[in-house]
Amino acid sequence: MKKLLQKLTPEKSSGNYLKEALENDEMTLIEMLHGYIYMRWPKAYIGAAMGKNRLTPLFDFIAGLMGANQSPEKREQLKKDFADSYHGKAVPLEDATKLVTLNRPVNTTVSEKVLPYTRARDIVIKNPDHIVLLECPCRASVETPCKPLDVCIIIGDPFASFITKHHPDKSRRITQDEAIRVLEAEDARGHVHHAFFKDVMLGRFYAICNCCSCCCGAIHATRNGVPMLVPSGYIAVVDRRKCVGCGQCHEYCQFDALKVVDGKNRVDPEKCMGCGVCETKCFKEAIHLARNKKSSDPLVVEEL
Repeated sequence: MKKLLQKLTPEKSSGNYLKEALENDEMTLIEMLHGYIYMRWPKAYIGAAMGKNRLTPLFDFIAGLMGANQSPEKREQLKKDFADSYHGKAVPLEDATKLVTLNRPVNTTVSEKVLPYTRARDIVIKNPDHIVLLECPCRASVETPCKPLDVCIIIGDPFASFITKHHPDKSRRITQDEAIRVLEAEDARGHVHHAFFKDVMLGRFYAICNCCSCCCGAIHATRNGVPMLVPSGYIAVVDRRKCVGCGQCHEYCQFDALKVVDGKNRVDPEKCMGCGVCETKCFKEAIHLARNKKSSDPLVVEEL
């Protein structure tokens, strides 16, 4: 069937999602259609998964079929299988900035030490200067979203071209400098940068999302036992000599990893994602990021 569709699909640039999906021997026809639906109607897709629109009953029905009559162990495995296909890795501002300022194509697969999944670990960036800013489907799906809405950064083709073609009213092309300004503004708001990967997005990295715990579906899923998010590979460390226990950094931590104990800040290593937001919010400069050897390895952009 895919071969027939490949013959019927007009020859277009390498930035065409359908053409690349048809040429990908590892993608099934169902996966190709899944990816098309995900990009074509992202708000409906994400909203249904978050229980925020009329498609939620259908989404719940399908999820119920997958988990129906399954043991608790099997349901837990289904959660892991889902995360294996769709996940994000926290990246500090410096590394997120490097991802949006690449000046060369990239074609690599990151190790399971960086992303502890077996699927969707490729970083294939064609036309790295093709960057699109998209209205965040998660924020757009909640009644009182964080602002601004346009904070999802789509990087490279075929994804950037697809989004601008099908969502001209909710997206716009931006320069690398504009992308940096978006990242810096979101960092100032205390939002976390996640590099997202998805199996039906040709098995690769395709976007940097700027996530908040009140709106982000991936953060909600992780809190509900679906391990969609991976720590950066770093952990926040508090200098107790400098810390005054003011609690200002707590207001910005999206993972509730900080609390004041005996007048000093303390980091919960089980919750800290190493995103670095708290580091920039401490006016006493009492917090810094250090390598977390108990976590996944960092995503080192220079090694891509």
